[in-house]
Amino acid sequence: MDMGKERLSLGLLLRLGILFTAVCVCVHVYLETGWRRTPEPLGHTSALGHPIQSNRHLGKQSRSRQVSAEAEAQDRSMKRRISYVRKLKKESPAKKREEDREVPSTPCCPPPSHHRKTPRWHIDLEPWASGTHSLEEEAKRFLSYITTPQVTCSSLAREETAQEGSRGAWAVCLDPEYSLTHRIRSKHCRIYSFGLGVDDRSLERSLARSGCEVHCFDPSLKQPHLQQDEMWLHRLSVDWRDPNPAVVAQHQHASTKKLATILNDFGHRQVDVLKADMESAEWKILENLVLEGVLHSVGQMLLEVHLHWAGFEVGGDDPSVVRYWFSLLKELERANFRLFHVHSDPTKPHLFLHKNILNASSAYTLSWVNTQWKP
Repeated sequence: MDMGKERLSLGLLLRLGILFTAVCVCVHVYLETGWRRTPEPLGHTSALGHPIQSNRHLGKQSRSRQVSAEAEAQDRSMKRRISYVRKLKKESPAKKREEDREVPSTPCCPPPSHHRKTPRWHIDLEPWASGTHSLEEEAKRFLSYITTPQVTCSSLAREETAQEGSRGAWAVCLDPEYSLTHRIRSKHCRIYSFGLGVDDRSLERSLARSGCEVHCFDPSLKQPHLQQDEMWLHRLSVDWRDPNPAVVAQHQHASTKKLATILNDFGHRQVDVLKADMESAEWKILENLVLEGVLHSVGQMLLEVHLHWAGFEVGGDDPSVVRYWFSLLKELERANFRLFHVHSDPTKPHLFLHKNILNASSAYTLSWVNTQWKP
């Protein structure tokens, strides 16, 4: 009987062990499969401190990041369009004042500088000849300057005179180092001659026969344009009024124009020779040419100057007038013009601002060549 009870207890224990083992296996399988299906939280890390994420979670996260990036890009694009439209609207004056008070940020690179010619309304006056500001000292410096050629011209082409053996006052330089002789040979030279009721145009006729294109300007002509003796005559003159804007606004004359305007109207870019015999208007003409900045378009300049009085629209006391004359000629020198021929009219009275100073003639014909002229 005891043996039977012992066998029954052993069999029961064996069955309970097998049942317990099966239950443990089932629990283990259930827990294992449940752990694999459950996603890890984002903050879970391994023992090494690195985040642990499943492949499924990584795929979802990459797709969500792509969607969010596209949404952010679209939002930025929308903001740019909205800001651009807002900038087109007129801003209030208060906002503009606030923006003006803001200190602008320094750019990485300085903006390119544009060299623009600033307009000039007056020439730069040279220093006085002496501390006394006397007329004699100013006249001595001025007369010495206009009677001393600065360059030598060995080949002069002069006007034809009625008297046999006499030499004319007007002359151009035909030396090979200057461009006029080459321009005459190639039939590309152009002459501008400004005058007031001038009858003697022998130099212009001579240059026209040489093949130059000659334009004579005289506001006293009856016809606007006329072709005569292989030359063109125009009822027009170069501007000789005071270049000050306030004075120019008061004098509107259809028969006078700036030299740059005349060149543009005629379709010309350069002038080989510019001659001016304007009967005491030459000083303001010269000042206009200097301030207009067109001297680089002129190859040679022939000018008759009158010294018996100050000239049209030239004011000031006598020493100041002579200083102004001298300063104009120095402006020519700074523009690369050099005096190569001087002629004083022996038939004119010896008057210098209504006085007899240094036995000077009242009229001189001066000829300059632009040493840097490139046609």
